[in-house]
Amino acid sequence: MSEDMSRRCFLKSGLLVLAVAITPGGLMLMNVSPGAAAPAPPFRPHAFVELDADGNVTVWVGQTDLGQGTHTGMAMIIADEMDADWNFVRVRTALAAEPFKDPEWGMQVTGGSTSIRHRWDLLRKAGAAARLMLMQAAAAQWGVDPAACTTAAGRVSHPDGRSLGYGELAAGAAALPVPADPLLKNPADYAVIGTMKRRLDMDDKVQGRTAFGIDFRVPGMCTAVLARPPRFGARPLAVDADGARQVRGVLDVIPVGDAVAVCAESTWSALQGRDALKISWSEGSHPNLNDEAVAAQLLAKLDGPAAVAENAGNAAQALSAAATVVESVYAVPYVAHAQLEPTNCTAHVEKDRCRIWAPTQGQTAAQSEAARICGLEPEKVEVMTTPCGGGFGRRGETEVVTEAVTLSKALKRPVKVVWTRGDEFAHDVFRPASVCRIRGGLDGDGNLVAWSHRLVASSIMSRLWPSAVQNGLDPTSVEGVEGMPYSVPNFRIEYAIPDLPIPVGWLRSVGHSYNCFTVESFMDELAHAAGKDPVEFRLGLMEKGSRPHRTLSLLAEKAGWGGPVPAGRGRGVAVTECFGSSVAQMAEVSVDGRTGVITVHRVVCAVDCGPAVYPGAIAAQMEGAVVMGLSIALHERVKFAKGGVATLGYGQYRLLGMKEVPAVEVFIAESRHPVGGIGEPGLPPTAPAVANAVFAATGVRLRELPFSRDALKTAVA
Repeated sequence: MSEDMSRRCFLKSGLLVLAVAITPGGLMLMNVSPGAAAPAPPFRPHAFVELDADGNVTVWVGQTDLGQGTHTGMAMIIADEMDADWNFVRVRTALAAEPFKDPEWGMQVTGGSTSIRHRWDLLRKAGAAARLMLMQAAAAQWGVDPAACTTAAGRVSHPDGRSLGYGELAAGAAALPVPADPLLKNPADYAVIGTMKRRLDMDDKVQGRTAFGIDFRVPGMCTAVLARPPRFGARPLAVDADGARQVRGVLDVIPVGDAVAVCAESTWSALQGRDALKISWSEGSHPNLNDEAVAAQLLAKLDGPAAVAENAGNAAQALSAAATVVESVYAVPYVAHAQLEPTNCTAHVEKDRCRIWAPTQGQTAAQSEAARICGLEPEKVEVMTTPCGGGFGRRGETEVVTEAVTLSKALKRPVKVVWTRGDEFAHDVFRPASVCRIRGGLDGDGNLVAWSHRLVASSIMSRLWPSAVQNGLDPTSVEGVEGMPYSVPNFRIEYAIPDLPIPVGWLRSVGHSYNCFTVESFMDELAHAAGKDPVEFRLGLMEKGSRPHRTLSLLAEKAGWGGPVPAGRGRGVAVTECFGSSVAQMAEVSVDGRTGVITVHRVVCAVDCGPAVYPGAIAAQMEGAVVMGLSIALHERVKFAKGGVATLGYGQYRLLGMKEVPAVEVFIAESRHPVGGIGEPGLPPTAPAVANAVFAATGVRLRELPFSRDALKTAVA
């Protein structure tokens, strides 16, 4: 949130005012200011754009700042089409509201790498409309044809030498109708898009001025922490709160669903109060659940009934006739989000409205949930999105909103709910574990003629949108196998859901995060069995000139594929096409045969995301995705015991360390393809690229995540 609409203003006044207006074009606008509503900027052609009399352009963004650079990128699109002076452009975070909903999904949410790709045309039109109206205002003032005017760096000029700044024209432009379909720039004329701009949020973050949700405070606020079930499906049978109520600063102990909240004047008092609770819990739904039981359930589903996700040709017949058949089983574990900033939400329920301050990725969902609890219309719920200290999909969930709003309603005061690190791990919605059996058939010339894939993975949609699971098939579970960038004449995908109580949810790149590992690792196995170069083998299965074909070709060129490899090292590649973009990566690794430690020396990344709006953010997202992908590949695994989660903190959940981060080189393709997403596509290829490089270096094939050192201890580099 910005200083203009933020907590600072709230603390000064104790009051926020929501102003709603209708522009000449009929678009709803939003602004938030302390106390009495401040004078409206003279020119607001769209909910996204404001221009004041001093020439300052404010871009309102409804997307969550998770550190991905989207706010700057979205502002760049508008500024370019508007021909604004970048030095006078700033970004502010908007409240949850209709204009900021995803135009394709119909809800305000940050996920699926959609922030720019779903708003590309909308953002361009908003900037272009503003520019045209400013030109028309200048032309009217000069009595000339608008077509004779030009714009640049926040000014409208005429060939006769006259020139006016945008601020001087703001009032006149505001009186004009908003054009519905303004002429957009030719990409060749872009002056801001595609350039290396400084991130608009960086100064505040570097200098410690950014206030995250965990930092937020409001007058009269109390803090709550919750005692949560220690096992899946457990409920409190008896609660003795006497000890908690005796802790200094504790205000009340309130049941919330299957949990018990301790509300206090400070976080410390709330934690001490929680420790003093005496709760008897039921044994839960699966009291004997442990790692072995989880693995057994997953493996059991490799046989028996399954849903058919895709069936082309006759894979079984083609496999029986194949000259060579390769079969492998792959496994990946449950993975936690492990975001740095713990889950939190501050809520204030009043008689006729509810206000929420939260680092959420799901504004519409938060608004709807609060409205349900309070019995209010959604427009009476103000959702103010704070910057997030990580998220990766986890902050799209609404349970913390439910907790904060419920407690504020009960206590009749603002309440901030804070999760502890143990809460984060024990009650995460994990990236699904999966196992799969793949069989591939090659003809006598080493051509891939058949692919049969049985996948077992917990279903995200079964929990969130059960209606999306049709005939036992969750489409998010099979993405990355279905729609993989290869043409195989005989192709069959089967999917089965294991009977496990472990909740699963979105994690960066969703199904692609585990399916790309299996597909790209197995593709390497097939290339080896065919006696073909892994890159050439893949290219031969892709449509020439297609996005993944061009991306993999670019990678091979930039990474020096086929050239000399340093002694003791191996190289591997992997490619993905997802979220509207394609990414190919090459990893260069070595393995210590004594310890089994994998050292990743270098990762080269090629990406085609269509128009490269903000190259700096694209490179940063690829680098961050590689780091996260390596962390998942080398270390991350959630463990289970005694009917619940056994991994309860970073001490038991290792993340990639700084000394393990390799050199990462990013090459952005000059693309003719539509604009694509960038936050998620960089993660899926990392693990298989490393696994394939390990095989090239040692001859050992790694088919399970995280990679086992034991299998590599006797490898000869």
